[in-house]
Amino acid sequence: MNKPVKFLILRFSSIGDIVLTTPVVRCLKNQFPDAEIHYFTKANNAFLLKDNPYIDKVWLLEKGDKNIIPALKAEKFDYVIDLHRNIRTLKIKFQLGAPSFSFPKLNAQKWLLTQFKINYMPDLHIVDRYMSTLKTLDVVNDEKGLDYFIPYKDNVESDWLPETHRKAFVGYAIGGQHGTKKLPVPRMIELCRKIDYPIILLGGPEDAEAGEAIRAAVGDTFIYNSCGKYNFNQSASLIQKSKIVFTHDTGLMHVAAAFKKKVYSIWGNTVPEFGMYPYKTSFEILERKGLDCRPCSKIGYPSCPKKHFKCMNEIPFDFPIKELPGAK
Repeated sequence: MNKPVKFLILRFSSIGDIVLTTPVVRCLKNQFPDAEIHYFTKANNAFLLKDNPYIDKVWLLEKGDKNIIPALKAEKFDYVIDLHRNIRTLKIKFQLGAPSFSFPKLNAQKWLLTQFKINYMPDLHIVDRYMSTLKTLDVVNDEKGLDYFIPYKDNVESDWLPETHRKAFVGYAIGGQHGTKKLPVPRMIELCRKIDYPIILLGGPEDAEAGEAIRAAVGDTFIYNSCGKYNFNQSASLIQKSKIVFTHDTGLMHVAAAFKKKVYSIWGNTVPEFGMYPYKTSFEILERKGLDCRPCSKIGYPSCPKKHFKCMNEIPFDFPIKELPGAK
């Protein structure tokens, strides 16, 4: 009997990036049904993968663990799929010695776009760049989009919510890894007033203060501030139950895409041209076009380097919200 083909997928961060790798996992498993799919990531990302039925084993990178590489070598992987492509993954691939495939990271093109506003980025989503690592194996994209699997214990029940938000609500992910990826609080308040519908604010403990300021300004009838009250899977459950989703360029945007929600995607110092807009779902891009300082970074800054923050302060809110007939 032939042994099953063993694949090791490498991606260490971040939450959104890991969600964006799920089509690779699914397509690989479905088109190599007898294969073993292993995934190596940071320990704090384990919750994103352990309920994924297409993954046979999750390996976790923990600080000071010197046994992980010998344990990985003992698995005798047939192929390594590198979806991170940095110095760490280069070292791991060298140590394992298995044939490997890496995705095109396009750092030079990103640098030209941020530094000189010269756009040589391909018109290609990062998921399709991830999928290109499987070409040699004749694995093709099934075009089914992203996956997100919520364990039963993290499904948020409607009676956990205020009565005002039990029948229907809009999800608004107000967080962001960097300050320049988030609307200022006064503009979030303006947006929530425009939506004019029960809204659940989603984010971590670090977003709770901003959420409370929005709630105080707009009122409990429309705003439930869930920031810091739920873990990430529970926030994903609320995304799944929402009518539509507003979100900054953050991990919950990709969760919304996984659940095929209509997404209103808000962009500040970063741009959709980097290839990380909502994948395989209906979406609208909210951005301030025509600024000669944008994009200023492929990631973000704590605050606007030019101090005016026009990329967020000047996003027009004159768009229609067709899914909410009463919206302003």
